[in-house]
Amino acid sequence: DVIRADGGTRTAAITGAALVINDIIDNLYQKGKLAELPAINPLAAISVGIVDGRPLLDLDYVEDSRADVDSNFVMCKDGRLVEVQCTAEGAPFSREDFNDLSDLAFQGISNIFNHWPSAD
Repeated sequence: DVIRADGGTRTAAITGAALVINDIIDNLYQKGKLAELPAINPLAAISVGIVDGRPLLDLDYVEDSRADVDSNFVMCKDGRLVEVQCTAEGAPFSREDFNDLSDLAFQGISNIFNHWPSAD
């Protein structure tokens, strides 16, 4: 559960759960309960949206409640997508807008993985 958050609770929960799984596997390996580290492709999630005509990363509650477009991206560390949810909250949005949001989400998730704990 995400106990305290200011928006992005779903994406925080997904990323947090993935970190917990990473920690559990690493702990089991360090204690010798796994002969080798399993090949797992970590994943993380982030929200993006368009607010006042601007693409924004990791929307807080105020931004999310005013967003023209609201999106969640879940991506593996190797860049493959697990889930994309993108909703127009009013008028439809363009393919260019979607591409801008996608690029922003990829940058944000890549930054998360730059800080990801690694056993290797």
